[in-house]
Amino acid sequence: MSVVDDLLEKLPLERFRNPPPQVAVLRFDGLIGPRGPRALSLRRFAGAIERAFQLRNLKAIALAINSPGGSPVQSSLLTRRIRQLAQEKEVPVFAFAEDVAASGGYWLALAADEIFAEDTSLLGSIGVITASFGFAEALRRLGVQRRLYTAGENKSLLDPFLAEDPKGIERLTALQRDMHESFKDMVRDRRGAKLKAEESALFNGEIFTGKRALALGLIDGIGDLRGIMRQRYGDAVKLRLIEPERRRFPLLSRFGWPRRPDLTEIAFDLLARLEERLIWARFGL
Repeated sequence: MSVVDDLLEKLPLERFRNPPPQVAVLRFDGLIGPRGPRALSLRRFAGAIERAFQLRNLKAIALAINSPGGSPVQSSLLTRRIRQLAQEKEVPVFAFAEDVAASGGYWLALAADEIFAEDTSLLGSIGVITASFGFAEALRRLGVQRRLYTAGENKSLLDPFLAEDPKGIERLTALQRDMHESFKDMVRDRRGAKLKAEESALFNGEIFTGKRALALGLIDGIGDLRGIMRQRYGDAVKLRLIEPERRRFPLLSRFGWPRRPDLTEIAFDLLARLEERLIWARFGL
């Protein structure tokens, strides 16, 4: 026997003839929104989603979700991109709620053909919320005047530096109703006959445990990602985490040397972190 034949005999050729099934895992952890290096957005995840569907011997896509929600637009964009590729590639999608998959986080879970959670996971919150701050009184005490000029009577909407305007509240409520209807349409489309309760009980913004969500038809089962994937595709299944590309050296200028952090950028980052902290706090986390 030649040296080449000896090497070929020792190679695990069976793995090449029958490669193990692979499941691409996309992890969505955090607040959904268009801005920030950590925010869950289509811009940040588009490449990772594309790569996930290109894996060799791909059997399924698994979405690991731990999100209290955020931007309905980004939730919709992410969900639509995943569904488009799932239909093109004819690959099933599974979603696994961890601590929280609520509001936009649950909207994202609707990209899956089947949704799973733990008994104590928090899901649902099928509604729309808008939070802001009011600084009008603080400005008055400081002797600062807010001067706002617009062309078009509806150009400004609930400026936080001015007193609340009833007309502005009415306009915001109308916008929220439209967004809520879009959310409800998505749930109806994706869950359909699986829903086991009246819409008044499902679509009022209530938060449910995984156990309760299963009884209501909002999810398909109780279980974790690794366990369910091994049940479906065997113990040899390979779970491949596909992560978005990280932005390298964000504090470097385009010429290569460190740039001074912009004070406005820092302020917006602090406010974003505060808002994120408040949203997570609603779920006791």
